Amino acid sequence: MHSGNTIKTVLLLGLLSGLLLVGGQALGGRNGLYMGLFFAVIMNFVGYFFSDKIALASYSAQPVTETENPEVYRRVAPIVRNLTQRMGLPMPKLWVIAEDSPNAFATGRNPSHASVAFTTGILQVMDDREIEGVVAHELGHVLHRDILISSVAATIAAAITFLARMAFWFGPRRSDDDEGGSMWGSLFMLILAPIAAMLIQMAISRTREYDADAASAKYTGTPYNLISALQKLDVYSKRIPMEASPATQHLFIIKPFTGNSLMRLFSTHPSTEDRIARLQAMR
Repeated sequence: MHSGNTIKTVLLLGLLSGLLLVGGQALGGRNGLYMGLFFAVIMNFVGYFFSDKIALASYSAQPVTETENPEVYRRVAPIVRNLTQRMGLPMPKLWVIAEDSPNAFATGRNPSHASVAFTTGILQVMDDREIEGVVAHELGHVLHRDILISSVAATIAAAITFLARMAFWFGPRRSDDDEGGSMWGSLFMLILAPIAAMLIQMAISRTREYDADAASAKYTGTPYNLISALQKLDVYSKRIPMEASPATQHLFIIKPFTGNSLMRLFSTHPSTEDRIARLQAMR
């Protein structure tokens, strides 16, 4: 399953980057193509080096160490340390977010710069067995370098949306040669490109979630820790909605429930029922 999902992810990332370049050309001809390439490089650079800092800062995450938030550290650090030893990973930095809605996410460009963040809500509703299932899922993302993949996908999608807004405000350039774009190109960038980018980004995110679920089952020795955690998360996240940025929703173990029925149609995560069914098949 892992190799198949990896191939699918690479193809989707290539499609997303291609959409950015084609959209840039449609918007501004040859110069637009160069502009699309420029944005792809810049946004990938930003996503690679700064996505973890942006994500943690956006939720006012606080460090969890022996001296900072020591109660949380005493509970989660042994669980994380045990799993990292099994998975052959360095110990990530730990963070806590003052948020009642239960959730967690991992971020960082590679295993040596990884962080795992927990909301106060997830620590209140989960027992240690369920926390272990959640942590193993998040470390699965670290092991597979999903944080980097998702960050790159998110930043390219953001660049496509930015180009679409430029098309709306400035319109296509016109000239007698291929330097200019067309009205149809602007229409494509304004309406279709952002939707296509969002759908591809979400497909990448859903693919990576399945692999992280499988890693949790493998390294905890049972799928039931995560199954129990997902069942609780599905219930509590609906009771206690979380205001989360669309740019970072893909990071969380379960999509933050905002109460917006339209946005639930465009999910960064597979359905909880589907994830649980796949985990049950692993027993």
